[in-house]
Amino acid sequence: MTEVSQRQWGEVAGLGMVDLWVLRSAQVRVEVLTLGAIIRSVVCGGKDGCMEDVVLGFDSLEGYVSDKRYLGAVVGRVANRIARGRFVLEGKQHQLHINNGPNALHGGLKGFNQAVWLAAAVDGGVRLSLTSPDGDEGYPGEVQVSVTYTLQGETLTAEYQARSTKTTPINLTNHTYFNLAGQGAADIYDHQVTISAQSYLPVDDTSIPTGEVRAVEATPFDLRKPVLIGPRLKEIPGPGFDHNFCLSSPGDTWTERHIARVCHLASGRVLEVSTSQPGVQFYTANFLDGLIAGKGGARYGRHSSFCLETQNWPDAVNQDSFPDCLLRPGELYQHITRFTFTTV
Repeated sequence: MTEVSQRQWGEVAGLGMVDLWVLRSAQVRVEVLTLGAIIRSVVCGGKDGCMEDVVLGFDSLEGYVSDKRYLGAVVGRVANRIARGRFVLEGKQHQLHINNGPNALHGGLKGFNQAVWLAAAVDGGVRLSLTSPDGDEGYPGEVQVSVTYTLQGETLTAEYQARSTKTTPINLTNHTYFNLAGQGAADIYDHQVTISAQSYLPVDDTSIPTGEVRAVEATPFDLRKPVLIGPRLKEIPGPGFDHNFCLSSPGDTWTERHIARVCHLASGRVLEVSTSQPGVQFYTANFLDGLIAGKGGARYGRHSSFCLETQNWPDAVNQDSFPDCLLRPGELYQHITRFTFTTV
């Protein structure tokens, strides 16, 4: 049985009141904000019964309003990067706002992470909804979006839906930063990660996929068996993992399946992830720099956490060989991701 409650948490100028929703089962406690549909905290137990918050975040609403790293937020209309913030659709070129080097990232200058969503209780959770108007951040069509978070026992489920009045690219994900040792721990070097992917997407120097789908075999990106993150980060070119792992091939039926496992042996905490999405961005917080003051005054530095952003492949709107990312009028965009918190 999951207890669901809510209370006001603050107000954002020009946007209105922000509520905090709490989902509580016998094993896990989750906090969700109506700002950005943010997962603010996940408190779960270790092998010694010690309960810890394993999600990076802030003690106050002001932290989230000024946050530039998308801590805990739902990002969209299109998660990840679009090359040069540009795409052609039905013969018309669309130009988005540029907010990440030469590219558009996570919805633009004011994406879904900065909106206050409408919220309603559902059985075991909360449903958050949002209307993105035609032309929002340069994207065509009015889009009605919802994300429903439900908690059952040890499993937090996120179910995404959207409809559009015009053909538009869409790619929704959640950008929660996890550290299974606890949100204030210094790094994730002692975490073991497994990702069930046969291939990944190499990127250029602006983190846009080159178009190649490369096998993970005999590369540092082979995470099909448990790998200790610290030593493996030394083998990755650049500051760390920030790559899409391919969970299915273009044309495949996207069915929900187990895709990742992260284990922190010292505490015994385990995170298992399943999704119906064709990709997952494994990101090791390469751009956190210790300047962010998080919960309890914790300083979040490089490699202090990891993200498993279940998604379509990045820049799919410009890559014909990638899985289709277009939502057309009359269609329903729908996918599901589950996070299960257990112990060993």
